[in-house]
Amino acid sequence: MIVTLTKEDMQEIVSIEDIIKADEEALKIYSDNGAVVPLRLNVSIEGNNGQSLYMPGYAKNEEIEALGVKVVAVYPDNPINYNLPSVPATMILQNPKTGEVNCIMDGTYLTQLRTGALSGLASKYLSRKNSKVLLQVGVGGQAETQIDAVLSIRDIERVYLSSRTFKKTEEFAKYMEEKYQGKIEFIAVENANECIEEADIITLVTSSNQPVIDGSLIREGTHINSVGSYTPIMQETPVEILKKSSKIYFDTYEGVIEESGDVIIPIKSGEFAEGHITGEIGDMLLGKKKARENDSEITWFKTTGSAVLDVVAGEMIYRKYKEKNK
Repeated sequence: MIVTLTKEDMQEIVSIEDIIKADEEALKIYSDNGAVVPLRLNVSIEGNNGQSLYMPGYAKNEEIEALGVKVVAVYPDNPINYNLPSVPATMILQNPKTGEVNCIMDGTYLTQLRTGALSGLASKYLSRKNSKVLLQVGVGGQAETQIDAVLSIRDIERVYLSSRTFKKTEEFAKYMEEKYQGKIEFIAVENANECIEEADIITLVTSSNQPVIDGSLIREGTHINSVGSYTPIMQETPVEILKKSSKIYFDTYEGVIEESGDVIIPIKSGEFAEGHITGEIGDMLLGKKKARENDSEITWFKTTGSAVLDVVAGEMIYRKYKEKNK
């Protein structure tokens, strides 16, 4: 029987802490050469102004074996013409031993979970343990799980929020304040630069083609997660952050170096050298590289995502479902 899991089903089954653990396992597998992640297949649907992307992956270690494909569609006209999401996604999991499909789940929510969890994972090892203030630039579809993940691993007391539209930022701040029942202060600001010097952790999750904060204002001890800038022309992170960081980690080296303008643009301009990159965070998790070593270091984590995260997180959710429904 093929199990079908909606967003609501998944919310009942797992926590963001569960997905942080799944991401940790996935990136260890990837950096230890235990994953097969082919290039995604892109099919253009020109007549309907759409694209269909297929992201297959396989991962295995002593803890888990996972196989599947995420089907992602990009149809910009959907919201206007059909009142549907512009980027619907579905995750299809297979039994690695037989190849049979055993689970179909909401791929959009899975992406939000595994991507948000990455910032929690990076912050767990690269931010100061006494971090109290989070600044997040970007309040779109990825914003909530990004915050949830960081709040799950650090005792954050105040969250500053910023985006291109202040009204939207205010609405999101109010929503998060209610979600956390007033236990954490959420403050909407028109200019993120106003509170950079207060921030212990900064998360950038935008689709901007130019830096969204002033890198010269970053203070010692800050950790930065860069989640947007997933194409070569996007650059949400100022090059000053790259220059100031003593440790620079990627989720996958190949993905970031080939896809993110955060790195591609400053390397091409000569402002940043590839040799300054510390490596994949999976290598750090495997004990091959070092995490934060003191409270004065500035650290930077960059993600562009990978199918290995989808298959491992998806498999973990499926296993949780089976345990709950024995």
